[in-house]
Amino acid sequence: MRRHFLTAVAALLTAAILLGFAVGAGWTETADWQVSHALSLRVDESDPRFIAFMQWASWVGGGTPRWVIVILLCALVWHWCGPRCAVALGGASLLANLASSLLKRGFGHPRPDVIEHLDHQTSFAYPSGHATSAAVVYLLLAWLAPRRWRAAACALAASIIILNAFSRIMLGVHWASDIVGGTLLGTAFALAAAWWVGPRSAPEIGALREK
Repeated sequence: MRRHFLTAVAALLTAAILLGFAVGAGWTETADWQVSHALSLRVDESDPRFIAFMQWASWVGGGTPRWVIVILLCALVWHWCGPRCAVALGGASLLANLASSLLKRGFGHPRPDVIEHLDHQTSFAYPSGHATSAAVVYLLLAWLAPRRWRAAACALAASIIILNAFSRIMLGVHWASDIVGGTLLGTAFALAAAWWVGPRSAPEIGALREK
C-alpha cells in the first residue's frame, strides 16, 4: 500500500507540472474564461454580505491566519497520534507552500483580469497557494483523524477545499486551472506526509485508543 502512495505522489506532482505547461501554452484559456465569467462576474450582482463572506474565507485560507490554523491543528494531531503526526502536518504544509511559491515563479502566469481583484495579490497565479494549502492541510487532517472523527474531518476537508476554490475565482484572483493545479500539488504533499507517518497513522492509533 505504501508503494501505491509514492506512485500517487509522483503522478500528482507530474500532473501539476504538466498542467502548468498547458496553462502557459494557452490550452486552458477558453475553459478558464468560461468559469471565471460564470463565477466572478456574479459578484457585481451579489449581496455585499456574501462578498464579505467570500473575502473572509479567502483571508482565513492564506497569510498569517493560515499558519495560525496550521499550528493549532498540529497541536490537535499531536494529541491524536503523537509528535510524528504533528511534524508531518506542519512539514507538509511548509514544503507544499514552498513548492507552490517556486512553481509560481517558474511559470509566471498572470492573474485574471475579468473583474477588479477583490483580494490584494502580489504573486503570480499558477498554482494557487490557497488551494495548495487547503488540500495539504485538510486532506492530511482527515487522514490523521481518529476513526470516530474521520467522517467529520472528511466533510470539513471537502467543504473547505470547495469553498476556497469558489472564493478565489469569484474574487477574481485565480483561474480555475490555478485551483486545479494547487489542489493537485497539495494532495501530493498530503499523500507524501501520510506515507511518511507510516504505521503510526491515526486510523490505527485511534482504533487502539478506542479499545
